[in-house]
Amino acid sequence: MPSNNLIEQKIVDTLEKNYMPYAMSVIVSRAIPEIDGLKPSHRKLLYTMYKMGLLTGEKTKSANVVGQTMKLNPHGDMAIYETLVRLTRGNNALLLPYVDSKGNFGKHYSRDMKFAAPRYTEVKLEKICEELFRDIDKDTVEFVDNYDGTMKEPRLLPTTYPSILVNANQGIAVGMASNICSFNLIEVCNAAIELIKDENMDLLKVLKAPDLPSGGQLIYNEGEMREIYEKGRGSFKLRAKYRYDKANNCIEIYEIPYTTTVEAIIDSIIDLVKSNKIRDISDVRDETDLNGLKIALDVKKNTDPDTLMNKLYRFTPLQDSFSCNFNILINGHPMVMGIKQILREWISFRVECIKRQTLFDIDKKSQKLHILLGLEKILLDIDKAIKIIRNTEQEALVVPNLMEGFEIDQVQAEFVAEIKLRNLNKEYIIKRVSEIDSLKKEIAELNDLYGSEKKIKKVIIKQLEEVSKKYGKPRCTEIIGEEHVEEITQEHLIEDYNLKLFLTQQNYLKKIPLTSLRTSPEHKLKEDDFIVQELETHNKADLLLFSNKQTVYKMRIYEIEDCKASSLGEFLSNVLNLEEGEEIIHMVATDDYKGQMIFAFENGKVAKIELESYATKTNRKKLSNAYNGLSKLIYIGHIMEDEELVAFSSLNKVLIFNTSGINSKSTRDSQGVQVLKSKKGSIMTCIKKISEVSFTDPDYYRTKNIPAIGCYLKDEDVDDNQIKLDL
Repeated sequence: MPSNNLIEQKIVDTLEKNYMPYAMSVIVSRAIPEIDGLKPSHRKLLYTMYKMGLLTGEKTKSANVVGQTMKLNPHGDMAIYETLVRLTRGNNALLLPYVDSKGNFGKHYSRDMKFAAPRYTEVKLEKICEELFRDIDKDTVEFVDNYDGTMKEPRLLPTTYPSILVNANQGIAVGMASNICSFNLIEVCNAAIELIKDENMDLLKVLKAPDLPSGGQLIYNEGEMREIYEKGRGSFKLRAKYRYDKANNCIEIYEIPYTTTVEAIIDSIIDLVKSNKIRDISDVRDETDLNGLKIALDVKKNTDPDTLMNKLYRFTPLQDSFSCNFNILINGHPMVMGIKQILREWISFRVECIKRQTLFDIDKKSQKLHILLGLEKILLDIDKAIKIIRNTEQEALVVPNLMEGFEIDQVQAEFVAEIKLRNLNKEYIIKRVSEIDSLKKEIAELNDLYGSEKKIKKVIIKQLEEVSKKYGKPRCTEIIGEEHVEEITQEHLIEDYNLKLFLTQQNYLKKIPLTSLRTSPEHKLKEDDFIVQELETHNKADLLLFSNKQTVYKMRIYEIEDCKASSLGEFLSNVLNLEEGEEIIHMVATDDYKGQMIFAFENGKVAKIELESYATKTNRKKLSNAYNGLSKLIYIGHIMEDEELVAFSSLNKVLIFNTSGINSKSTRDSQGVQVLKSKKGSIMTCIKKISEVSFTDPDYYRTKNIPAIGCYLKDEDVDDNQIKLDL
């Protein structure tokens, strides 16, 4: 029977003992790059290639490199090969590739284009790697044991330029991540030089913006860029470049954002076309070939390519964001740093590299000087040296006898004893000894360099200038100002056209395009239903629907389905979730919320409310207190400018007044001002527009001052068929 003994352990202790070491191992030994710009897997691979002689030699099969790298990197061969692929020129993932490649290495910008197997491809190190390994044999960096203690490998590479900023790097660890964008080599070198000269320099003046190997355009926002530069976090927008082939009516996209792929772009364009959100594209193809990336869009006749591309920027990955997280390992500790701090850390690292190299050179030259000083003493009596060696009977006593005969130490005596017989002549010895003065001078200069950080930084500046001149290239990514970019919203996908809206007494709403209305104008309505309002507008306007419960409902007209006159239309009770007994009594269409709403009440008051009072920043669908509810509403209308209205009372009195006499209010539920005075308990029963009546003498009913009682309706006006009052 298996043992069921369980040991209780606090979860905190379990995490500390088991999980935390794993997390730290992933952070320190795998996922986060260090100040030399490399993760351990990159460093092991490049160092292996360096030791294989691939910096100057011919290309070798990738499988050979992968196999050799396993001496330093115990991971599987495919994991190593995938690391190699990303470092190659063929993959296009790096601004300054480290590996010269031959064969198919896939493409960074393609999700489906797979790289060939390592037995088919060939690689060697690019010339820029000279700067990664410069003076590595002079103790510039610390060497540590490999995983099984059989070899030594560098803990860091002594890069002579800030490669951490020149090549993009992404890593996901446990509980943290790193995402470093790339910058142009010339700009990075200049920024490092300027920072050495002036600690308070403005980085943005020298290091303009990130530069990605995929090219495209970077939409420049100074505030966003400063935040990235200062804090090491933030994001910036990238978008594709295109050209229009007028002869073939085709848009060719030839550079895309670094953060996306050709397939993702094509898929999103196809989705837009299928959903009828974009109707200008007849075909989309991936025409990428040996000449480079190309996505071809066949467009319909009379399509404006710039307008179409602006829509595609908004709704596809043709415009994308790069999220920066400059998380770097410094002495084994992950730190999120701004660019100045990264450059300072790199400068400190280079200062230490040059100091170590200088100490190495001083030691080597001092050893050589020491030997030559011993050789100088032999010069005084070569014959004596020969005599000592010849007269010494035992080989083991040659060195001690020389030490005693010329008062030199063992190292010097060993060197003299090893001199070939042919070189035991005055000319050879004088020639070697003549180097003593120059060696002393060189050692003095090296000591001076070692003791002066200022001089070390001059060396760093010189190296940066050399690297910039030798390997610098023009920017790949074009910088465009944010002010030159058109802001595209969802509405840009909506087709605009003229239409008519019809509201029925039983609360059906019909939205009919004018083209459809011309072909079949006959309306289908429910029994006992009739049209109470019709409105001509267009598809991108806003619609305000006023109910009998002092509520207004807001909709975009394009949200309403088109219908034909032969259909009943949308039942507003269902569409708007109206309360029981609630009905829509009036509708207003607007683009800019200009004009005023007129509300007239039984108590003789009329309110003039600015339509912009119904505009909201938060796209609310329902507004309460749309108008005053203290008295029964008898009229509602929308005016763009003041006009004359005709008021009727229950006593058959009539008053013609101008809305200019009513001050407009911004408060939606304003009670309004008294227009028609009450007499003997009379109420206002109806309001009509002046164009809807035909009086023999309109001036008889007009008034300049309100409120007024009005005048009795003349007999000749009562008979007018145009004014039939429901009193």
